[in-house]
Amino acid sequence: MSQADEGVDLDTSVGYLLKQASSALHAAMDAVLRPLGMSITHYSCLELLAQRPGLSNSELARGAFVSRQAMHVLLQALERDGHVSRPAVAPAGRVLPTELTPLGRERLAVASAAVRAVERRMSAELTGRQPQELAALLRRCIAGLQA
Repeated sequence: MSQADEGVDLDTSVGYLLKQASSALHAAMDAVLRPLGMSITHYSCLELLAQRPGLSNSELARGAFVSRQAMHVLLQALERDGHVSRPAVAPAGRVLPTELTPLGRERLAVASAAVRAVERRMSAELTGRQPQELAALLRRCIAGLQA
């Protein structure tokens, strides 16, 4: 029995390659965001709010892949620093919709440019339609696991 028959071949394991890519992307994003005083979760939260203003704490937590408690702590810090605003009283129910402030939008613009540069570096070896094909394949992988 060969070693390949006994376990996963790491050179061809899609899961292992995705984990390597994820780790490399995380490290590269951290390297460009840290000098801006941001974590990846901080950036993700601002980006989500720019695209979907009014998200709740729970929705932001799901979108940024963190717990509601972690997002609550982050939102308090972002609000204290003037990057987001939330009403003092929920307009309906208990949900406090969150929105970016002008300062939050300014900080996001700088961070987004840095993250786009990382993504360009990551996909520099892809040509033609390969970036779009890769995105489509990843969406299919996600759908397969969520089915």
